Amino acid sequence: MKLLVANGPNLNMTGTREPETYGSETLAAINSQLKARFPEVAFEFFQTNGEGDLIDKIHGVDKEGFDGVVLNAGALTHYSYSLRDAISSIKTPVIEVHMSNVFAREEFRRTSVISEVCRGTITGFGKISYFAAVFALSEKAGK
Repeated sequence: MKLLVANGPNLNMTGTREPETYGSETLAAINSQLKARFPEVAFEFFQTNGEGDLIDKIHGVDKEGFDGVVLNAGALTHYSYSLRDAISSIKTPVIEVHMSNVFAREEFRRTSVISEVCRGTITGFGKISYFAAVFALSEKAGK
């Protein structure tokens, strides 16, 4: 199984930005833990602060043979119709993840324009949100 774990704007600051909300572990540490927990998965990790770069990466997943995408789009979740259209243009399943419980935060974070075109959404479990998404994609692939 080949999975893309894609992270959007500001997630490169994980571990230092608002650790009370996002935890104190870096994104690199979380990625390493995913590889250790799921050794049978061929991961590609991608993080960008650019909306267009994330869209371009999503556009390529079918051609690159990914079986699924774990996507934490950061703030793009709440307003990027371009990202929504990119997700809806591919066949590869995408699971939306958020480390914080977006429904218990500011009102603008409670709206996701990408949820409708994703296989599912996992929110509020810190780094475990990523683990749950990988598990869900691997379970689906095995059936």
